[in-house]
Amino acid sequence: MLSELTNKNTFAHYGIISKIVGDSITVNLEQNIHCESCHAKGTCGISDSKTKEIEVTNPNDIFTTNERVCVVLKKVLGFKAILWAYLIPFILMFATLIISSNFLKEWVAGILSLTVLLPYYLILYFFKNTFKSIFKISIIKT
Repeated sequence: MLSELTNKNTFAHYGIISKIVGDSITVNLEQNIHCESCHAKGTCGISDSKTKEIEVTNPNDIFTTNERVCVVLKKVLGFKAILWAYLIPFILMFATLIISSNFLKEWVAGILSLTVLLPYYLILYFFKNTFKSIFKISIIKT
């Protein structure tokens, strides 16, 4: 079953369950040895330190603390996350800068292009539960 879910279309990281509270399971991810050769390690964030903590909700299986598991995320969802976190804000900021620089002074256009990100990230914050349901992370017993 592990090999079926961890194929070329998924990201897989091993970790240990540190906390279980209701539907929420907190997993401490170990540094992956494959991170060194990965071309996306700069944007992933997993390779930045020795351990990372990730929260997985509503698993289908029963787990215990200190159990070794594999955390699996579909690559398509990883690319969607990059789109929402980096690409859309960049396009929004750049478009605001270009359009407003035609009508306003340069420094005002720069400040406006930076402040347009505040409502964007506030909207993302208010829809965080929707994003949690979209970006489903699976865990598998190893």
